[in-house]
Amino acid sequence: MDKKFYVPNIKLDKTDRHILSLLHENSRISYTDIGKEIGISRVAVQTRVNTLFENGIIEQFTTVINSAKVGKTVSAFFNVDVEPQYLEAVAKTLADELAVTSLYHMTGPSKLHMHGIFADNQEMESFLTNKLYATKGVVSVDCQILIKRYKSRIGMKL
Repeated sequence: MDKKFYVPNIKLDKTDRHILSLLHENSRISYTDIGKEIGISRVAVQTRVNTLFENGIIEQFTTVINSAKVGKTVSAFFNVDVEPQYLEAVAKTLADELAVTSLYHMTGPSKLHMHGIFADNQEMESFLTNKLYATKGVVSVDCQILIKRYKSRIGMKL
């Protein structure tokens, strides 16, 4: 069985869901504070979080950076049509690009949906010209620049 796509049959109880909700709102919250909030010990919280992590329910703990505040002001979404035989190679090439923040294989013949963040329009144009259009197997690219963000969420919320 391919472990990459194996989904274990894990049941989350009310306490696990509450822990996940608190961590989603503030990943820096202490195990002690979580325990006080839900009525269990710090050690019990730590054990549950470790189990959630080991079972792949929690994939990672990370920091979300405001891209505009560090000079990356252009946010763009791309729909990329790819010749089917090049789909995996194109996806790997694009996934290795620092500007690419997310990349998905979507329904359709051979569609990749991608999000990228760039310092300015010139940096995005350079990415399009020198990387995306130059990648073997790319047939066409549709690009849409983000004007205003109303909601953005990292991961899923229970």
